[in-house]
Formats: sequence, structure tokens, C-alpha cells
Amino acid sequence: MITLILLALLLTFIQLVTPTILNAKNLDFLISNREGSVDEAAIVGRARRAGSNLLESLPAFLALAILSIVLEVENYNMAMFWLGSRVLYYFTYIFGILYLRTVLWVASIFCLFSMAFALV
Repeated sequence: MITLILLALLLTFIQLVTPTILNAKNLDFLISNREGSVDEAAIVGRARRAGSNLLESLPAFLALAILSIVLEVENYNMAMFWLGSRVLYYFTYIFGILYLRTVLWVASIFCLFSMAFALV
């Protein structure tokens, strides 16, 4: 489970850094105080929104994963499915694959609920 927690944190880091990498053409703006705005490619905005979406469910995942360790509850498979669905969700969001993205989001939420129910 600790490995999955670390991988989830790595995924978070990747998702937070990706918009900056994709927006490298605006390097002057990125190293400035960012007062004002700059035109971004659509993929940069999607990468940013996907990262924000992960930040909404990450605290729940981390809490459930840590509780699973502390209470010695077997939640490894659901945690692995959550992580896998979040990775796939990220790519479907960036590349604009609408319906599959929604299915993956629902799957990740289902995994969180399954992890929570296993703790009771």
C-alpha cells in the first residue's frame, strides 16, 4: 500500500508539472510574477484542470490508504484500481476523450467508496 501511496504522490507531481512543460513557449511569463494573463493551448488548460481534479480526490485516497495500513484492512486492489483509473483519466482528459474520461472518473470514485466500506 505504501508503494501505491508514493505512486499517487508521483502522479500528483507529474500532473502539477505537466502544464508548465506543455506551456514552455511562454517561458518568460512562467518565470515572471505572473501578473496578467497569457494565451495557453487547449491541451495546457485540460492538463491544468485534470491536475485540479486529482487534487480533489487525492486527500480521500490518502486518508483511506493510510487507514487501511493502520487498521490492517486489505484495500490494495481497490487502491491499485483507483491509481490506474486516475492515470488513464489524466490521459483521456488531456487528449479530450470525453465519455471514457467520465467512466474512468466514476470508476475512481467507486474505488474510493469500496475502500471506505472495507474499513467499516
